[in-house]
Amino acid sequence: MIRFAEKQTDRKTEMLAGLTTFLTMVYIIVVNPVILSDAGVPFEQAFTATVIATVIGTLWMAMFANYPIAIAPGMGLNAYFAYSVVGSHDNISYETAFSAVFVAGLLFLLLSLTPLRSKLIEVIPDSLKHGITAGIGLFIAFIGLRLTGIIQAHPQNLVALGDLHAPSAMLTLVGLAVTLVLMMRGVNGALFYGMVIIGIIAYTTGQLKFDEGIVSLPTLPDGVIVANPVAAVGDVISHHLYAVVFSFLLVTLFDTTGTMIGVAQQAGLMKGNTLPRAREALLADSVATTIGAMFGTSPTSAYIESSTGIAAGGRTGWTALTVAVLFVIAVFFSPLVGAVAGLSAITAPALIIVGSLMISHIAHISWHQLDEAFPAFLIILSMPLTSSIATGIALGFVSYPLLKIACGRWRDVPLLLYVLAVLFFLQLAFLPH
Repeated sequence: MIRFAEKQTDRKTEMLAGLTTFLTMVYIIVVNPVILSDAGVPFEQAFTATVIATVIGTLWMAMFANYPIAIAPGMGLNAYFAYSVVGSHDNISYETAFSAVFVAGLLFLLLSLTPLRSKLIEVIPDSLKHGITAGIGLFIAFIGLRLTGIIQAHPQNLVALGDLHAPSAMLTLVGLAVTLVLMMRGVNGALFYGMVIIGIIAYTTGQLKFDEGIVSLPTLPDGVIVANPVAAVGDVISHHLYAVVFSFLLVTLFDTTGTMIGVAQQAGLMKGNTLPRAREALLADSVATTIGAMFGTSPTSAYIESSTGIAAGGRTGWTALTVAVLFVIAVFFSPLVGAVAGLSAITAPALIIVGSLMISHIAHISWHQLDEAFPAFLIILSMPLTSSIATGIALGFVSYPLLKIACGRWRDVPLLLYVLAVLFFLQLAFLPH
């Protein structure tokens, strides 16, 4: 089923790729519960729910789509859940908010069963696809620089160079040098081995500590939070959460679709304008979102950190299977995982290097055609600056048909793209982000 020979890979390479992806995204099982706990969700509940959603979505991707793409609760969507949906409404509990996520997941699941989501991949113009890939590259590189303090906040210029003598920044720079040398020497799994070396250095220098122990048992204090679909729909109607459901649905749809296109292009999985087994792949996040909401986590999305595993050689579902198995193991080692995930310098070099690999897609954009180039430029620019893949896609989708109309080539734009442009305009103009 995996077809290693057809993809010109092997089991060892795929497992190393899975380890690499796991290490770059495992922070989510610590960060996501921390954010959701601000909405009142018990940390243990959110921790276990995060693992459940991740494992289910990633296993689906491995078994049915055979792609090296991991699924997990999306950053940004969890903050929207905690601070905009629950935090700004005194009458909405986190249980009610999870009902909205559950309903959005059901709608997302129904939408994924139709040809619309796979059709969406086909109608997105090539310039926007390449812009999405390049924008994601800049986005994850910026994350790596920001989390380690190499780039820091500035009151006037928003960002500035940080303190390069800080331990985290120095460790990141050493890790960047080591990983680049390994890659230049043609070492298979260079990204993973680079993280191992940095982890050892961090431990010997006292930056990586295991004060909380190693092992703990997972729990679900609230049990199943959303068990009745009818009651969930009733919560949405009684609290008028239609805009919340729409925002979850729209952002998740394009966050995942954009990420899927970006990493699929990087891995060479696209066949022209189409993604083989698109329906199977796109069902992964909708199933994970629905089940994740039942146990207590925010909507899931395809993870941009999957690109690190692809850069390490991952080409099949065996990479995703490895990620899922590691998350199952990690649920019993939350103190250990928390210690490693809490030191961003271990994974930041991989994010920065993969960003440099993904930015190469700008070479395929027709920069001499402003109607093609400017929407792609907006996507590339806005993704890192807004910290949102979906916002970057929205700006690109709104500007693309407008420029085509301006130059008299409105017939070149598919009808579906006009519809999406209107929806994105309404979302940007009238709904919270």
